Amino acid sequence: MKENYMVCNCKQVSYFAILDALHEHENFDNVLAAFESVKEVTHCSTGCGGCHDKVMAVISELLSQ
Repeated sequence: MKENYMVCNCKQVSYFAILDALHEHENFDNVLAAFESVKEVTHCSTGCGGCHDKVMAVISELLSQ
């Protein structure tokens, strides 16, 4: 299992929180739709926005599994 770590420091959103947010919804056709859903659930990337690329990378990784 992957180690948990903080992806969004502003909103204190961890890798596992993003994983949980993705599992709350049906399969996604694309990463951008998944990002919007994760953002709505966790509020990541709504503070300074500095984590946007990290959040997208995590979502891409999780959806490709």
